[in-house]
Amino acid sequence: MSLQVFDGIISDRGSRYAVSGGPAASRAAADALLAQLTARGRFRKATHHSWAAIFAAGPVREDDGEAGAGQLILQMLERAELRDHVVIVTRWYGGKELGGDRFRHVAAAVRHYLAETQPKTG
Repeated sequence: MSLQVFDGIISDRGSRYAVSGGPAASRAAADALLAQLTARGRFRKATHHSWAAIFAAGPVREDDGEAGAGQLILQMLERAELRDHVVIVTRWYGGKELGGDRFRHVAAAVRHYLAETQPKTG
């Protein structure tokens, strides 16, 4: 399975973000990519791995303690019409609450992933 990782893309008040993902046509495939990611040293110690995917069987999302993050990722995947692909936003909590800025960071991470991995048009 091909996992792409973009690490250190956002830093705010001590929290750090990365975004990862790859092709996944089922929940089992998504779980395998998540396991591959969390097997990496520093990713193993991350506070949250929020993710979403849209499979033929329907959409799946997981907040992993970052309430609402999975839904936001899912909405962005729906808008991008990205199917059979999992996108994971990882956060290392820095000790300060980010409030609504955490949603801005999750969205920016997903935008980064889409910009780096989707074919360019035009």
